[in-house]
Amino acid sequence: MTLLLFVAGLLLLILGAEGLVRGATRLATRVGMSPLIIGLTVVAFGTSSPELAVSLKAALDDQAGIAIGNVVGSNIFNVLFILGVSALIVPLVVAQQLIRFDIPLMVGLSLAVLLLAMDGGVSRLDGGLLVAGLGGYLVFLFRQNAKAPSAESAPEGESAPASLGINLLYVGVGLAMLVLGSRWLVEGAVSFAQALGVSEQVIGLTIIAAGTSLPEVVTSIIAALRGERDIAVGNVVGSNVFNILGVLGLTGLLAPSGIAVSDAMLGFDIPVMIVVALACLPICFTGGVINRWEGGVLLAYYLAYTLYLILAATQHDALQAFSASLIYFALPLTALTLVVLAMQDHRRRRRP
Repeated sequence: MTLLLFVAGLLLLILGAEGLVRGATRLATRVGMSPLIIGLTVVAFGTSSPELAVSLKAALDDQAGIAIGNVVGSNIFNVLFILGVSALIVPLVVAQQLIRFDIPLMVGLSLAVLLLAMDGGVSRLDGGLLVAGLGGYLVFLFRQNAKAPSAESAPEGESAPASLGINLLYVGVGLAMLVLGSRWLVEGAVSFAQALGVSEQVIGLTIIAAGTSLPEVVTSIIAALRGERDIAVGNVVGSNVFNILGVLGLTGLLAPSGIAVSDAMLGFDIPVMIVVALACLPICFTGGVINRWEGGVLLAYYLAYTLYLILAATQHDALQAFSASLIYFALPLTALTLVVLAMQDHRRRRRP
């Protein structure tokens, strides 16, 4: 029953997010939003709605490990896995707005999470500040959209009122499925954690983070295959920004006593999220393209991160050797490669 509950909850989350994104995207297109802004707002926020539903449910049930683990784990998963897989399918072109503003914002917000949580948790005040930041971010994006060329109106296959009604129905049904799916998924995940003797934090960082990010996976891969690479990359960056400002902000604001953050999360997982966000800077800045080999590196690091969590949770004998190989070999080599690429790109840009 636990497995059925978990799978049914995950399925409802995916279908609910699909309905929400489909309806909201059509509504946004009707009012003339550009593809990049749609990717950064409607699609990103819609595909992040499972994270919001799950984290809110977990926080209200006093399961802080799942709430914070879901946000941090999803941000790590979005960059390493989704961008990695999407870039392996087709090299991703990164829009200039993402390079100049949204990716640096994602890095800054990742650092802000660490600063806010250093007192042992994300309080209601912290949550309120993050939600206020979300409002400011949305205002900025809509102003950017006003300066961009208008998007083409969606073709009308039926009367405008009927089309509007159907899209609103998609949004409403999608939200209802998200609420029910999040309840089932959290209940199933907690039962798994108790049965396996694994902490809620690890379950949140792995199974729930990957599960609630499935809408982002599908959306970015389909967008990459269709050549809509603004949406593919914008979806990931926008989702990470929304996860921090919206999901973590609303969860901290509405949770009865805020969100407690463990020492393990402060000492390892949040710094990993920061490093992953920082890695986007040289990768995206070099030519404004995420190449296939860079996608492969991102995906390899996600597999390594997941393996580390499993080894740490089971206290496996190989943990120490694996950690040493990452710290003293893989990470420095990757950092050196990215620095060299950034310097080469800088020299190329300076040439007349």
